[in-house]
Amino acid sequence: MDVLAILIPVSLFLGGLGLAGFYWTLKKGQYDDPEGDARRILNTEYDDVPMAAEERTPGEEAPREQE
Repeated sequence: MDVLAILIPVSLFLGGLGLAGFYWTLKKGQYDDPEGDARRILNTEYDDVPMAAEERTPGEEAPREQE
C-alpha cells in the first residue's frame, strides 16, 4: 500500500502535464483547420511523381523513396 503514496501523485502529475500540453496545442492553433487536411488528401492535383532533375532548384535534393 505504500507504493500508492508514490504512484498516485506521479499519475496526477503526468495527467496534469498531458492536460497542460493539450491546452498549449489549443492555444497555438494546432486544431484550427481539421477540414483542410481531410480535403487535401482527396485533392487530385497532387501527384507522387518526383521532380525531374531539371525542375529542381540548385542545391535541392531529390526526394527519397519511403520504405
